Amino acid sequence: MSEPAARPRLNDRQRLSWLRLIRTPNVGPASFRDLINRFGSAEAALEILPELMISGGATRIPRIATVAEAEAEMEAARRSGARFVGIGEPDYPRLLLSMDNPPPLLAVKGNAAVFRMPGLAIVGARNASLAGIKMARMLATDLGDEGYGIVSGLARGIDTAAHRGSLSTGTIGVLAGGLDQPYPPENVGLCDEIVERGAIISEMPFGWQPRAQDFPRRNRLVAGAALGLVVIEAAQRSGSLISARLAGEMGRLVFAVPGSPLDPRAAGTNGLLKDGATLVTEASDISRAIAPLTGMRAPEVPPFEDPPDFSVTPPPGESDRARVLEALGPTPVPVDEVIRHTELHPAQVFMVLLELDLAGRLERHAGGQVSLVFGEG
Repeated sequence: MSEPAARPRLNDRQRLSWLRLIRTPNVGPASFRDLINRFGSAEAALEILPELMISGGATRIPRIATVAEAEAEMEAARRSGARFVGIGEPDYPRLLLSMDNPPPLLAVKGNAAVFRMPGLAIVGARNASLAGIKMARMLATDLGDEGYGIVSGLARGIDTAAHRGSLSTGTIGVLAGGLDQPYPPENVGLCDEIVERGAIISEMPFGWQPRAQDFPRRNRLVAGAALGLVVIEAAQRSGSLISARLAGEMGRLVFAVPGSPLDPRAAGTNGLLKDGATLVTEASDISRAIAPLTGMRAPEVPPFEDPPDFSVTPPPGESDRARVLEALGPTPVPVDEVIRHTELHPAQVFMVLLELDLAGRLERHAGGQVSLVFGEG
């Protein structure tokens, strides 16, 4: 991929405000982007947050991250040799720019040059067979030698084998917890080895112990940081299949290594092959399919755009909020349909959706769809 034009680096004050904003409860990548677009800066957004949450129907106002807390986290990052990289800065992983709502701020440790390599993700079972581990390491080594950066989630089994197979050529480890909380603990040493030639990244706070619900979020970054995703051994219900689904939704290529029908660890991969994934028995199966994508221009920075013109329409009133709420339910619907149905100005609808999101009442889905949190309405 050719390089996109990089945005200017954040200054220290901006980086601190960005960290405070993204660490505030109910502020996710989408609402972060909308807040910056609407109010011009993270500082201005932090000032208006309580008012927006109240307008969205919040029963209590979440505690906004303080300057002292953000400074302490930035100091923890410095002590560990990590840094916070904002979206669009030169050291931000460029392939993440093409996913829906990329993290506005990432903790990064290691060599950012690996982010400029065409990425390929390799994932699979934690309780992998010896054959699966051998296959993962072989593919990672061969693809690394061809110039690909190998992305995985630092789990036991296939992930660990993929990282180890590409240590000398460049690999990216994505953590479900903070950068100072590698999981599983036995991969602490592996993380140290990775940062010598590659990098580890996380969108979670320093000190954050990973929970079960954090791993799908990590899987999303694994899929987003690669042009394609290879699954080696995965049960019918597994995190690897979540990664494969997310990769497909992002337009990434999905590959699978076939396995014995008698091995439950192959049920998921064989199912992916039935659903149209590309069959893999050697690295060239992957590189041939990926090669046409490696010359594509890297995507432009997506999240900070010209916002809707709020000057031509009044802010939403209570009746406008009621119309948007009435149009929403637990089933995801495109925002464009909400605008058409309510006949409100897009700026008014976007504002109501932002208020609901900040109040914890809105769920965002792939493809620009939204729904009310279950039980709302």
